[in-house]
Amino acid sequence: MRTATLGPAQRAESLASMAERELDVLVVGGGVVGAGTALDAVTRGLSTGLVEARDWASGTSSRSSKLIHGGLRYLEMLDFALVREALKERGLLLEKLAPHLVRPVPFLYPLQHKGWERLYAGAGVALYDTMAMTHGRGRGLPVHRHLSRRHALRVAPCLKKDALVGALQYYDAQMDDARFVLILVRTAAAYGARTANGARVTGFLREGERVVGARVQDVEGGGEYEIRAKQVVNATGVWTDDTQAMVGERGQFHVRASKGIHLVVPKDRIHSTTGLILRTEKSVLFVIPWGRHWIVGTTDTDWGLDKAHPAASSADIDYLLEHVNSVLAVPLTRDDVEGVYAGLRPLLAGESDASSKLSREHTVAHPVPGLVVVAGGKYTTYRVMAKDAVDAAVHGLDLRVADCVTEETPLVGAEGYHALWNGRARTAARTGLHPVRVEHLLQRYGSLAEEVLDLVASDPSLGEPLGAADDYLRAEVVYAASHEGARHLEDVLTRRTRISIETFDRGTRSAREAAELMAPVLGWDSGQIDREVRHYEKRVEAERESQRQPDDLTADAARLGAPDIVPL
Repeated sequence: MRTATLGPAQRAESLASMAERELDVLVVGGGVVGAGTALDAVTRGLSTGLVEARDWASGTSSRSSKLIHGGLRYLEMLDFALVREALKERGLLLEKLAPHLVRPVPFLYPLQHKGWERLYAGAGVALYDTMAMTHGRGRGLPVHRHLSRRHALRVAPCLKKDALVGALQYYDAQMDDARFVLILVRTAAAYGARTANGARVTGFLREGERVVGARVQDVEGGGEYEIRAKQVVNATGVWTDDTQAMVGERGQFHVRASKGIHLVVPKDRIHSTTGLILRTEKSVLFVIPWGRHWIVGTTDTDWGLDKAHPAASSADIDYLLEHVNSVLAVPLTRDDVEGVYAGLRPLLAGESDASSKLSREHTVAHPVPGLVVVAGGKYTTYRVMAKDAVDAAVHGLDLRVADCVTEETPLVGAEGYHALWNGRARTAARTGLHPVRVEHLLQRYGSLAEEVLDLVASDPSLGEPLGAADDYLRAEVVYAASHEGARHLEDVLTRRTRISIETFDRGTRSAREAAELMAPVLGWDSGQIDREVRHYEKRVEAERESQRQPDDLTADAARLGAPDIVPL
């Protein structure tokens, strides 16, 4: 299939086009659910627009544990339907929809009690594997296995010998969450959706009680557009209540924000060939392989402060270090932490529920004619949420509309991926890049890696690694601005790449070189390059300062010390 380029010209053309004629569906919110909804709508033949106030996946969808999983712990809550649904989606993503983005990851669950715990936990993991198999899409992952303590310590020598009596090992899957959303947006655009980031909804258009579109401010270029649509879908996650307030209607449910933070540490700090899953007094803690790093998370605490920039406090970091160190033979210290990131989960709460039992379910509502709201859920089940949202929107359309086809629609980059992976040695020989570099590109872009390689062919200097961030090529920075909708330096260092959490300097040493690579694509002069770099450095310092604060209030105040970048 043809691919879509999310460059500056495409963005401007999309905004103008959305304002010219009435859409069938306008989706508000560029996270995984909004992007998935746009893809679902456009592949049913509906004229579709997608707008995002900041950058694609700049909220919750870039700050998750980066797992595609069935939710093993929900079996313990007897929530079989949720687990079954998520396992089906995991299989689809691994085997059909996004094999270039989603890959298996092993986890070790240490057992601390003899006899009963192995039987109890083993039965749960066996049921987990069986439920995955019932959809015919579980065979892409190895089945679980029981390990003795000696065997478990060979697999994960990092563990204290007295921290376990044995273990279970099972498999789930992982992806780069921000990159996944970006590919969803590009897939929707390839099928004809109009998409624009940096496009903030400031209000809804009304005809009587009916919502007939939205007023959209172009945050980047200035100006305001009236975009009319037969149906508007509110997919704004933790901002759902704020967006609903623009309609002036009392919501049928509320969305509560729960903060989760993660630490990133170098691979050599934890000696293991497998990820870990540990029980805590509140939930579970993951230690997740992440390239040349580990991700350790997460927390689960209420958050009622700034939603755009949730802050990790010193107490949050101490909590994670304390719990992971309870099983590690060589404990982690603050000096081992390369990166920290905080995200907000959108949890459903009823009118009077303090902690809703629906917290990981999703819901779709039609509060007023012309407006659909979708909220809650898990990253893994985004496609089901999108289908339900579009189904609800279709009820309000006076059209015959095709059924959902996203279960059969691979994302861009998936086509030919396995063949390209098998031929990666030839690609390396043809391009002069090391085979490891080719593998890196294939696992980030799939068959779209050829577009990145075209940049290198036209300018061999782009085949060199970015300074102080050796994992990424200079071409990837240029490509982020020219093809992937990156508008600012922060977009590239925090979401198109993960330099901001994968280096001890948090990307500050790479910032100027990256900005200079973006400048020709985005038309920046030297003044804008300087502004982008200064903003990024202030952002990093504000985050570091917040992570030295004792609690949420002081951490939030420190993080807000760095305002968002102001475009030219």
